[in-house]
Amino acid sequence: MKLKRQPEDFRVEELPTAVPSDRGRYTYYRLTKTGIGTIEAVDAICRRWNIPRGRVAYGGLKDRHAVTVQYLTIFEGPAHPIQQPNLTLEPLGKLERAFGPQDFSGNRFAVVMRDMTEGAAAEAGRQLAAAGNDGVPNYFDDQRFGSVGYSGEFIAHAWLKEDYEKALRLALADPNPFDRSDTKARKAALREHWGDWPAAKAALDRSSERSIVTYLVDHPTDFAGAFARIKRDLRSLYFAAFQSWLWNLILDGWIQRNTRPEQRVEVGLKVGALTFPVGLDQDQRELIDRTAIPLPSSRTPVPEGPLGEIAVEVMAAFGLAWADVRVKKLKDVFFSKGTRKPLIPLGNVASEVMNDELHRNKKAVRLEFSLPKGAYATMLVKRLTEAAGTGS
Repeated sequence: MKLKRQPEDFRVEELPTAVPSDRGRYTYYRLTKTGIGTIEAVDAICRRWNIPRGRVAYGGLKDRHAVTVQYLTIFEGPAHPIQQPNLTLEPLGKLERAFGPQDFSGNRFAVVMRDMTEGAAAEAGRQLAAAGNDGVPNYFDDQRFGSVGYSGEFIAHAWLKEDYEKALRLALADPNPFDRSDTKARKAALREHWGDWPAAKAALDRSSERSIVTYLVDHPTDFAGAFARIKRDLRSLYFAAFQSWLWNLILDGWIQRNTRPEQRVEVGLKVGALTFPVGLDQDQRELIDRTAIPLPSSRTPVPEGPLGEIAVEVMAAFGLAWADVRVKKLKDVFFSKGTRKPLIPLGNVASEVMNDELHRNKKAVRLEFSLPKGAYATMLVKRLTEAAGTGS
Protein backbone atom coordinates (compact mmCIF):
# COMPACT_ATOMS: atom_id res chain seq x y z
CA MET A 1 0.00 0.00 0.00
CA LYS A 2 1.23 3.49 -0.84
CA LEU A 3 0.01 6.68 0.76
CA LYS A 4 0.54 10.30 -0.35
CA ARG A 5 1.77 9.45 -3.83
CA GLN A 6 0.56 12.92 -4.78
CA PRO A 7 -0.59 15.79 -2.55
CA GLU A 8 -4.21 15.36 -3.65
CA ASP A 9 -4.20 11.87 -2.13
CA PHE A 10 -4.33 13.35 1.35
CA ARG A 11 -6.76 16.18 1.99
CA VAL A 12 -7.71 17.63 5.33
CA GLU A 13 -9.93 20.57 6.23
CA GLU A 14 -10.59 22.05 9.63
CA LEU A 15 -14.22 22.17 10.74
CA PRO A 16 -14.40 25.70 12.16
CA THR A 17 -16.93 26.89 14.69
CA ALA A 18 -15.95 30.56 14.50
CA VAL A 19 -18.51 32.77 12.73
CA PRO A 20 -17.05 35.82 10.98
CA SER A 21 -18.80 39.18 10.82
CA ASP A 22 -17.97 42.66 9.58
CA ARG A 23 -16.77 43.75 13.03
CA GLY A 24 -13.61 43.08 14.99
CA ARG A 25 -9.91 43.90 14.83
CA TYR A 26 -8.90 40.40 13.73
CA THR A 27 -9.18 39.60 10.03
CA TYR A 28 -10.28 35.99 9.53
CA TYR A 29 -8.83 33.93 6.66
CA ARG A 30 -9.02 30.52 5.00
CA LEU A 31 -5.55 29.15 4.22
CA THR A 32 -5.29 26.46 1.54
CA LYS A 33 -1.81 25.06 1.06
CA THR A 34 0.02 22.25 -0.73
CA GLY A 35 3.49 20.87 -0.06
CA ILE A 36 4.27 23.34 2.73
CA GLY A 37 3.88 23.20 6.50
CA THR A 38 1.78 25.62 8.54
CA ILE A 39 4.77 27.39 10.10
CA GLU A 40 6.43 27.87 6.71
CA ALA A 41 3.16 29.15 5.22
CA VAL A 42 2.70 31.67 8.02
CA ASP A 43 6.30 32.83 7.61
CA ALA A 44 5.66 33.36 3.89
CA ILE A 45 2.54 35.39 4.62
CA CYS A 46 4.38 37.56 7.12
CA ARG A 47 7.18 38.22 4.64
CA ARG A 48 4.69 39.03 1.86
CA TRP A 49 2.88 41.61 3.98
CA ASN A 50 5.82 42.62 6.19
CA ILE A 51 3.91 42.00 9.42
CA PRO A 52 5.22 40.67 12.77
CA ARG A 53 4.77 36.95 13.34
CA GLY A 54 3.02 37.61 16.65
CA ARG A 55 -0.03 39.10 14.92
CA VAL A 56 -0.92 35.73 13.35
CA ALA A 57 -2.94 33.10 15.24
CA TYR A 58 -4.14 29.66 14.12
CA GLY A 59 -5.65 26.56 15.66
CA GLY A 60 -3.22 23.80 14.76
CA LEU A 61 -0.44 22.56 12.52
CA LYS A 62 -1.21 20.85 9.24
CA ASP A 63 0.95 18.36 7.35
CA ARG A 64 3.16 19.64 4.53
CA HIS A 65 2.68 16.45 2.47
CA ALA A 66 -0.98 17.09 1.73
CA VAL A 67 -3.60 19.51 0.47
CA THR A 68 -4.85 21.21 3.62
CA VAL A 69 -7.39 23.87 4.52
CA GLN A 70 -7.20 25.66 7.83
CA TYR A 71 -8.22 28.97 9.34
CA LEU A 72 -6.30 31.81 10.95
CA THR A 73 -6.54 35.43 12.02
CA ILE A 74 -4.19 38.37 11.62
CA PHE A 75 -4.54 41.30 13.97
CA GLU A 76 -5.60 44.23 11.76
CA GLY A 77 -4.72 42.14 8.72
CA PRO A 78 -5.28 43.22 5.09
CA ALA A 79 -8.68 42.53 3.57
CA HIS A 80 -7.31 41.18 0.28
CA PRO A 81 -6.11 37.67 -0.69
CA ILE A 82 -2.75 36.10 -1.40
CA GLN A 83 -2.35 33.63 -4.24
CA GLN A 84 0.97 31.82 -4.60
CA PRO A 85 1.83 28.47 -6.22
CA ASN A 86 1.72 26.58 -2.91
CA LEU A 87 -0.77 28.61 -0.87
CA THR A 88 -3.93 30.68 -1.12
CA LEU A 89 -5.11 33.00 1.66
CA GLU A 90 -8.72 34.23 1.44
CA PRO A 91 -10.24 36.84 3.79
CA LEU A 92 -13.63 35.72 5.15
CA GLY A 93 -14.52 38.60 7.46
CA LYS A 94 -13.66 39.74 10.98
CA LEU A 95 -13.51 38.24 14.46
CA GLU A 96 -13.52 39.97 17.85
CA ARG A 97 -10.55 37.87 19.05
CA ALA A 98 -7.71 35.77 17.69
CA PHE A 99 -8.54 32.36 16.20
CA GLY A 100 -7.33 29.42 18.29
CA PRO A 101 -7.75 25.67 18.96
CA GLN A 102 -11.09 26.34 20.63
CA ASP A 103 -12.49 27.62 17.31
CA PHE A 104 -12.66 24.34 15.40
CA SER A 105 -14.22 21.01 16.35
CA GLY A 106 -12.14 18.62 14.28
CA ASN A 107 -11.03 17.81 10.77
CA ARG A 108 -12.58 16.22 7.68
CA PHE A 109 -10.26 13.90 5.77
CA ALA A 110 -10.17 12.38 2.30
CA VAL A 111 -7.37 9.82 1.99
CA VAL A 112 -6.42 7.69 -1.02
CA MET A 113 -4.50 4.45 -0.46
CA ARG A 114 -2.83 3.19 -3.67
CA ASP A 115 -1.01 0.26 -5.23
CA MET A 116 -3.23 -2.37 -3.61
CA THR A 117 -4.30 -5.75 -4.90
CA GLU A 118 -8.01 -6.31 -5.32
CA GLY A 119 -8.01 -8.58 -2.27
CA ALA A 120 -6.14 -6.06 -0.13
CA ALA A 121 -8.52 -3.28 -1.17
CA ALA A 122 -11.52 -5.39 -0.23
CA GLU A 123 -9.88 -6.30 3.08
CA ALA A 124 -9.31 -2.62 3.85
CA GLY A 125 -13.07 -2.10 3.61
CA ARG A 126 -13.69 -4.99 6.00
CA GLN A 127 -11.08 -3.64 8.40
CA LEU A 128 -12.83 -0.28 8.41
CA ALA A 129 -15.79 -2.00 10.03
CA ALA A 130 -13.47 -3.83 12.45
CA ALA A 131 -11.80 -0.54 13.38
CA GLY A 132 -15.20 0.83 14.30
CA ASN A 133 -15.63 -2.09 16.70
CA ASP A 134 -12.13 -2.16 18.22
CA GLY A 135 -11.41 1.54 18.11
CA VAL A 136 -8.27 3.13 16.69
CA PRO A 137 -5.58 4.10 19.20
CA ASN A 138 -5.35 7.87 19.50
CA TYR A 139 -1.58 7.83 19.17
CA PHE A 140 0.38 10.81 17.92
CA ASP A 141 1.75 9.74 14.54
CA ASP A 142 5.06 10.27 12.75
CA GLN A 143 4.16 13.82 11.70
CA ARG A 144 4.55 14.79 15.35
CA PHE A 145 8.12 13.51 15.43
CA GLY A 146 9.59 15.27 12.42
CA SER A 147 12.18 16.96 14.66
CA VAL A 148 13.70 13.59 15.61
CA GLY A 149 16.74 12.96 13.42
CA TYR A 150 18.65 9.84 12.49
CA SER A 151 19.99 9.61 16.05
CA GLY A 152 16.48 8.75 17.25
CA GLU A 153 16.99 11.03 20.26
CA PHE A 154 14.52 13.64 21.45
CA ILE A 155 15.80 17.19 21.80
CA ALA A 156 13.53 17.85 24.77
CA HIS A 157 14.74 14.73 26.58
CA ALA A 158 18.28 16.12 26.55
CA TRP A 159 16.93 19.44 27.84
CA LEU A 160 15.05 17.81 30.71
CA LYS A 161 18.25 15.95 31.66
CA GLU A 162 19.92 19.41 31.72
CA ASP A 163 22.32 18.50 28.92
CA TYR A 164 21.83 21.78 27.10
CA GLU A 165 24.74 21.31 24.73
CA LYS A 166 23.31 18.00 23.54
CA ALA A 167 19.87 19.57 23.08
CA LEU A 168 21.40 22.34 20.96
CA ARG A 169 23.49 19.91 18.92
CA LEU A 170 20.48 17.70 18.22
CA ALA A 171 18.44 20.75 17.16
CA LEU A 172 21.09 22.25 14.90
CA ALA A 173 23.26 19.39 13.66
CA ASP A 174 21.46 16.04 13.87
CA PRO A 175 20.77 14.83 10.28
CA ASN A 176 17.11 14.38 9.46
CA PRO A 177 15.54 12.54 6.52
CA PHE A 178 13.49 15.64 5.66
CA ASP A 179 16.47 18.01 5.44
CA ARG A 180 16.79 20.07 2.27
CA SER A 181 20.18 20.25 0.58
CA ASP A 182 21.07 23.63 2.12
CA THR A 183 20.11 22.39 5.59
CA LYS A 184 22.22 19.25 5.11
CA ALA A 185 25.23 21.40 4.23
CA ARG A 186 24.81 23.62 7.29
CA LYS A 187 24.38 20.64 9.60
CA ALA A 188 27.49 18.98 8.17
CA ALA A 189 29.51 22.16 8.74
CA LEU A 190 28.26 22.39 12.32
CA ARG A 191 29.17 18.78 13.05
CA GLU A 192 32.63 19.31 11.61
CA HIS A 193 33.34 22.51 13.55
CA TRP A 194 31.26 21.94 16.69
CA GLY A 195 32.92 23.76 19.59
CA ASP A 196 35.16 25.86 17.33
CA TRP A 197 32.60 28.60 16.93
CA PRO A 198 34.65 31.07 14.84
CA ALA A 199 35.36 28.28 12.32
CA ALA A 200 31.72 27.19 12.37
CA LYS A 201 30.59 30.76 11.73
CA ALA A 202 32.99 31.09 8.79
CA ALA A 203 31.66 27.83 7.28
CA LEU A 204 27.99 28.87 7.39
CA ASP A 205 26.03 31.01 4.97
CA ARG A 206 23.64 33.67 6.18
CA SER A 207 21.00 31.77 8.16
CA SER A 208 19.35 31.40 11.54
CA GLU A 209 22.00 28.79 12.41
CA ARG A 210 24.76 31.31 11.69
CA SER A 211 23.08 33.86 13.97
CA ILE A 212 23.04 31.31 16.79
CA VAL A 213 26.70 30.42 16.21
CA THR A 214 27.55 34.13 16.24
CA TYR A 215 26.10 34.23 19.76
CA LEU A 216 28.29 31.26 20.72
CA VAL A 217 31.40 33.02 19.44
CA ASP A 218 30.89 35.55 22.25
CA HIS A 219 29.31 33.09 24.75
CA PRO A 220 31.01 29.77 23.92
CA THR A 221 29.49 27.71 26.75
CA ASP A 222 26.02 29.28 27.05
CA PHE A 223 24.22 26.49 25.22
CA ALA A 224 20.93 27.25 26.96
CA GLY A 225 21.11 30.85 25.79
CA ALA A 226 21.93 29.76 22.26
CA PHE A 227 19.04 27.29 22.27
CA ALA A 228 16.69 30.09 23.35
CA ARG A 229 17.55 31.87 20.09
CA ILE A 230 15.99 29.13 18.00
CA LYS A 231 12.53 30.15 16.72
CA ARG A 232 9.92 29.70 19.42
CA ASP A 233 7.66 27.69 17.09
CA LEU A 234 10.42 25.15 16.53
CA ARG A 235 11.33 24.93 20.22
CA SER A 236 7.67 24.34 21.04
CA LEU A 237 7.62 21.49 18.52
CA TYR A 238 10.68 19.88 20.15
CA PHE A 239 8.98 19.73 23.55
CA ALA A 240 5.63 18.70 22.12
CA ALA A 241 7.29 15.81 20.29
CA PHE A 242 8.79 14.32 23.44
CA GLN A 243 5.63 14.84 25.50
CA SER A 244 3.64 13.15 22.72
CA TRP A 245 5.93 10.13 22.62
CA LEU A 246 5.69 9.71 26.39
CA TRP A 247 1.90 9.83 26.05
CA ASN A 248 2.03 7.24 23.26
CA LEU A 249 4.02 4.88 25.47
CA ILE A 250 1.53 5.26 28.33
CA LEU A 251 -1.35 4.39 25.99
CA ASP A 252 0.68 1.47 24.59
CA GLY A 253 1.12 0.09 28.11
CA TRP A 254 -2.57 0.65 28.88
CA ILE A 255 -3.64 -1.30 25.79
CA GLN A 256 -1.25 -4.14 26.62
CA ARG A 257 -2.56 -4.33 30.18
CA ASN A 258 -6.15 -4.70 29.01
CA THR A 259 -5.75 -7.13 26.10
CA ARG A 260 -4.64 -10.70 25.54
CA PRO A 261 -1.52 -11.47 23.47
CA GLU A 262 -3.55 -12.59 20.46
CA GLN A 263 -5.41 -9.27 20.50
CA ARG A 264 -2.26 -7.17 20.00
CA VAL A 265 -0.53 -6.17 16.79
CA GLU A 266 2.68 -4.14 16.78
CA VAL A 267 2.97 -1.33 14.26
CA GLY A 268 6.23 0.50 13.68
CA LEU A 269 6.45 4.28 13.83
CA LYS A 270 9.45 6.48 13.13
CA VAL A 271 10.62 6.42 16.74
CA GLY A 272 9.39 3.00 17.89
CA ALA A 273 6.72 0.32 17.74
CA LEU A 274 3.28 0.65 19.32
CA THR A 275 0.45 -1.77 20.09
CA PHE A 276 -2.87 -1.79 18.22
CA PRO A 277 -5.81 -3.77 19.65
CA VAL A 278 -7.73 -6.17 17.41
CA GLY A 279 -10.72 -8.40 18.09
CA LEU A 280 -11.83 -6.69 21.30
CA ASP A 281 -15.04 -7.47 23.08
CA GLN A 282 -17.25 -4.58 24.12
CA ASP A 283 -16.17 -4.67 27.77
CA GLN A 284 -12.49 -4.43 26.80
CA ARG A 285 -13.07 -1.48 24.54
CA GLU A 286 -15.08 0.34 27.19
CA LEU A 287 -12.39 -0.32 29.80
CA ILE A 288 -9.57 0.95 27.58
CA ASP A 289 -11.50 4.08 26.59
CA ARG A 290 -13.08 4.80 29.97
CA THR A 291 -10.40 7.15 31.29
CA ALA A 292 -8.81 10.03 29.40
CA ILE A 293 -5.01 9.93 29.67
CA PRO A 294 -3.30 13.16 30.76
CA LEU A 295 -0.41 14.58 28.78
CA PRO A 296 2.70 14.13 30.94
CA SER A 297 3.45 17.41 32.69
CA SER A 298 4.44 18.52 36.17
CA ARG A 299 1.39 20.81 36.03
CA THR A 300 -1.00 17.84 36.16
CA PRO A 301 -1.27 15.07 38.76
CA VAL A 302 0.02 11.58 38.04
CA PRO A 303 -2.86 9.28 37.03
CA GLU A 304 -4.12 6.97 39.76
CA GLY A 305 -4.22 3.19 39.86
CA PRO A 306 -2.85 0.91 37.13
CA LEU A 307 -2.63 3.76 34.62
CA GLY A 308 -0.45 5.67 37.06
CA GLU A 309 1.82 2.65 37.47
CA ILE A 310 2.30 2.53 33.72
CA ALA A 311 3.05 6.26 33.61
CA VAL A 312 5.71 5.94 36.30
CA GLU A 313 7.33 3.04 34.42
CA VAL A 314 7.40 5.00 31.17
CA MET A 315 9.05 7.98 32.85
CA ALA A 316 11.59 5.80 34.64
CA ALA A 317 12.74 4.32 31.31
CA PHE A 318 13.92 7.84 30.37
CA GLY A 319 15.46 8.52 33.77
CA LEU A 320 12.66 10.91 34.67
CA ALA A 321 9.83 11.30 37.14
CA TRP A 322 6.44 12.80 36.27
CA ALA A 323 7.41 15.97 38.15
CA ASP A 324 10.50 16.37 35.93
CA VAL A 325 8.37 17.12 32.86
CA ARG A 326 8.70 20.88 33.04
CA VAL A 327 10.74 23.32 30.98
CA LYS A 328 13.52 25.05 32.88
CA LYS A 329 15.43 28.14 31.67
CA LEU A 330 12.92 28.99 28.94
CA LYS A 331 10.09 31.39 29.73
CA ASP A 332 8.24 31.17 26.42
CA VAL A 333 7.92 27.38 26.01
CA PHE A 334 6.04 24.90 28.19
CA PHE A 335 4.54 21.42 28.21
CA SER A 336 0.83 21.42 27.40
CA LYS A 337 -1.82 20.53 29.94
CA GLY A 338 -4.78 18.41 29.00
CA THR A 339 -5.96 14.89 28.31
CA ARG A 340 -6.60 12.68 25.28
CA LYS A 341 -9.09 9.88 24.91
CA PRO A 342 -7.35 6.54 24.34
CA LEU A 343 -9.41 5.66 21.24
CA ILE A 344 -10.42 7.76 18.24
CA PRO A 345 -14.13 8.10 17.49
CA LEU A 346 -14.76 7.91 13.75
CA GLY A 347 -17.46 10.03 12.14
CA ASN A 348 -19.18 10.18 8.75
CA VAL A 349 -17.18 7.28 7.34
CA ALA A 350 -17.35 6.38 3.63
CA SER A 351 -15.10 4.26 1.43
CA GLU A 352 -14.77 3.54 -2.27
CA VAL A 353 -12.63 1.03 -4.17
CA MET A 354 -11.48 2.25 -7.60
CA ASN A 355 -8.91 1.58 -10.27
CA ASP A 356 -5.52 3.10 -9.47
CA GLU A 357 -4.56 5.35 -12.37
CA LEU A 358 -0.98 5.61 -11.06
CA HIS A 359 -0.32 1.84 -10.81
CA ARG A 360 -1.30 -0.48 -13.62
CA ASN A 361 -3.65 -3.31 -12.69
CA LYS A 362 -3.82 -2.15 -9.09
CA LYS A 363 -6.64 -0.81 -6.95
CA ALA A 364 -6.97 2.30 -4.83
CA VAL A 365 -9.22 2.89 -1.84
CA ARG A 366 -10.60 6.34 -1.08
CA LEU A 367 -11.63 6.94 2.52
CA GLU A 368 -13.59 9.90 3.84
CA PHE A 369 -14.13 10.48 7.54
CA SER A 370 -14.14 13.09 10.29
CA LEU A 371 -11.95 13.06 13.39
CA PRO A 372 -11.79 15.22 16.50
CA LYS A 373 -8.96 17.73 16.59
CA GLY A 374 -5.63 16.29 17.59
CA ALA A 375 -6.37 12.85 16.09
CA TYR A 376 -4.25 11.54 13.22
CA ALA A 377 -5.91 10.17 10.10
CA THR A 378 -2.79 8.12 9.35
CA MET A 379 -3.49 6.06 12.47
CA LEU A 380 -6.70 4.86 10.85
CA VAL A 381 -4.73 3.96 7.71
CA LYS A 382 -2.25 1.97 9.81
CA ARG A 383 -5.14 0.15 11.45
CA LEU A 384 -6.64 -0.73 8.07
CA THR A 385 -3.39 -1.97 6.56
CA GLU A 386 -0.39 -2.65 8.79
CA ALA A 387 -2.31 -3.75 11.87
CA ALA A 388 -4.45 -6.01 9.68
CA GLY A 389 -1.60 -7.37 7.58
CA THR A 390 -3.00 -5.93 4.33
CA GLY A 391 -0.15 -3.68 3.35
CA SER A 392 0.15 -4.91 -0.24
